[in-house]
Amino acid sequence: MAKVKSAKRNGASTSTPYAHAAKTNAARNIFKMNKDIGQHILKNPGIADRIVQKADLKQSDVVLEVGPGTGNLTVKILEKAKRVIAVELDSRMAAELTKRVQGKPEQKRLEIMLGDVVKTDLPYFDVCISNTPYQISSPLTFKLLATTPSPRTCILMFQREFAMRLFAKPGDRLYSRLSVNAQMWAKIDHIMKVGKENFNPPPQVESSVVRIVPKNPRPQISYEEWDGLLRVVFVRKNKTVRASFFGTTSVMDMLESNYRTWCAQNDIPVEDGPTEQDGEEQMQIDQVAVEDDNQEWGGIMDVDDDDDDLPAFFKEENDLRSKDFTGGKTTKRRKRGKIAELVREKVRRVLEDETELADKRARMCDEGDFLKLLWVFNKEGIHFS
Repeated sequence: MAKVKSAKRNGASTSTPYAHAAKTNAARNIFKMNKDIGQHILKNPGIADRIVQKADLKQSDVVLEVGPGTGNLTVKILEKAKRVIAVELDSRMAAELTKRVQGKPEQKRLEIMLGDVVKTDLPYFDVCISNTPYQISSPLTFKLLATTPSPRTCILMFQREFAMRLFAKPGDRLYSRLSVNAQMWAKIDHIMKVGKENFNPPPQVESSVVRIVPKNPRPQISYEEWDGLLRVVFVRKNKTVRASFFGTTSVMDMLESNYRTWCAQNDIPVEDGPTEQDGEEQMQIDQVAVEDDNQEWGGIMDVDDDDDDLPAFFKEENDLRSKDFTGGKTTKRRKRGKIAELVREKVRRVLEDETELADKRARMCDEGDFLKLLWVFNKEGIHFS
């Protein structure tokens, strides 16, 4: 005789506390995560709660979420904010997120934009929260900092080393062009570390969450000029500022070209033609200074910035200098014209006399040093964009 199943007291469900988690895991396994576009779903609800808490959301806030995935973070943001704009590259993820809120009150407060956030024109938002795909960490950061009007705050998850570079200080191992650039436009602080076990699938690296608060009003300087200067001095951050300029022929060629353009735009006459001074001796002095600087630091290179982020003329010059230091072919020498000599003298005067930063290394310079350099260079008609 078959046993009669007794009803649960108080109408309790027969499901276990882990039933919902099992269903969620099953849903995640419907399709394979695409690691090529940085799909690592945050699965720890405690971490998601802390991220939303650190955003200090108001009931009137419109929140931009980048890479919502299956919505583990999205649903928690919807509990606090007026509306969420979720930008998702993968249509499969967008469909999963749509199903998650379908038929619920939150559905009307969620807008899903399908596409690449870096290439998308974003609507107005007050706060950005993101479990950031690591491949777009840098472009997303600067897109947010360039957004008008500026968001009140951004709570972003990054690969830990990238996060540490964002808030690194002069003298730190990870201090780089990224550090100076980001800190010029925003106040940045570290919120918490997040272990790889908190994601599905686990990434190969640890993560960190940072808070980025854009400066308001923004600094009144040209981003192109500012970034152009930083690209020059941080090509090799362990070298002196003097070596960053005089040790790279293409940098001087670029500055000469920019100076000619600036003079033409401002109707400033310039005397061109070959110089009477024999430039061979000065060329040798410059090269010795660079080689001495390289020997002092044992050939240590700046490995923080990917070469893919360097302009083409820097890459070509780096290749040529590498051959020089390893006994390969030497770079071609050519006689300089009068404008080239004038630009070199202006650069020398700025570095040695006006700012006295010639012998300082980029990794030890702070924001004030770079601002001083840019101001004096521009005053001399030397531009970087």
